[in-house]
Amino acid sequence: MTRTRLLDISRLVSRAGLTPTGVDRVELAYVDAFLADTQTPVYGLARTALGLALLDRKGLTAFATACRTGSFDLPDILSRLNGNLTPAARRGQSFVRWRAVDRCRPHRLGRMLDRLGSGLSYYNVGHSNLTGQLLRTLSNHDGSRVTVLIHDTIPLDHPDMQRPKSVPRFRKMLTAALNHADQLICTTQAAANDLRRHAGPRAGQLDVVVAPLGVTPPRPAPEEIPYRLSPVRPYFMVVGTIEPRKNHALLLDIWQDWGPGAPDLLICGRRGWLNEDVFRRLDEGVPHVKEAHDLSDGAIAALLAGSQGLLFPSFAEGYGLPPIEAAALGVPVICADLAACREAMGDWPVYLNPSDRYEWSIEIRTLLDHAPARRTSRRDAPSWKQHFDTVLTSAP
Repeated sequence: MTRTRLLDISRLVSRAGLTPTGVDRVELAYVDAFLADTQTPVYGLARTALGLALLDRKGLTAFATACRTGSFDLPDILSRLNGNLTPAARRGQSFVRWRAVDRCRPHRLGRMLDRLGSGLSYYNVGHSNLTGQLLRTLSNHDGSRVTVLIHDTIPLDHPDMQRPKSVPRFRKMLTAALNHADQLICTTQAAANDLRRHAGPRAGQLDVVVAPLGVTPPRPAPEEIPYRLSPVRPYFMVVGTIEPRKNHALLLDIWQDWGPGAPDLLICGRRGWLNEDVFRRLDEGVPHVKEAHDLSDGAIAALLAGSQGLLFPSFAEGYGLPPIEAAALGVPVICADLAACREAMGDWPVYLNPSDRYEWSIEIRTLLDHAPARRTSRRDAPSWKQHFDTVLTSAP
């Protein structure tokens, strides 16, 4: 029996038109993969302020195109009048409502599912729209199966680095997934171990599949680098949201004390949360440190390719896409010594304790002083084909 796939796209809808983050890219990769399989029926499900919206293959294709091009419609009046929505959510929700083949309030989801028939396979890979009510309805639908990708359990492991509401929201989401998912996906065995630890007595009953995310190194596009960032000196890069977990403070300390001969440090990422001291230091200026956000994938790839290396001093990761992408481009990496990173990258990076400022300073200076030629080899990254082969062949 060919099972109709129902992919939750709520996260992408809420971030319509924004530069994709790592999790956004995962959800979009699932959209692309399911659309490419023309033999299997596919629908998209999105939560909006006015309820759930269902897209058929045509609507999902239009949505994927808009995500790639940023060509979303102007928000409709219902979205514009909703002061609780971000501009991105207004764009995304308007887009899917206008193209929906069906819409309903959450408590009527069962009736919507009836039109799709029995034996659905629901996938949620974006940590959004994971509610007990929704997953319970899907799980109880005739012959349906629920698969959820849990990227990491960092909000529970490092609550002091999260927004106040993030921890209880994540705990509620994880509880819903543990109670109702037929299968859980993790991207590393380290993340799977963390998941089982938080599952407690239910750990032995979980069907957990480990499937590393696919990585497609973007084509370097030097022409997309903003003029103000055009390299004129040796430089290192750090890529990721500026939040406490990413440990930018360590690098600012090193650069603050470097003195003459310091290379540039290019920080690529949006400002996040609970990091006022780092934001203040960036606003006041740290010698040879530049900040940039919303760069294209091609610009980041080109900057990485010309850098001395990528620095990744994160305190916690479930996978770690930036260093994996850098390694796939042949770029040296100095990385926090984390189980997930070692599992994903093997011996490519130099691993250091993320709290040891002295060791980081020594290794960064060593990498700069030796001015290594670009490695002729590159580390092979997992492919999306491998990911989907693992996920789809292990489906319960």
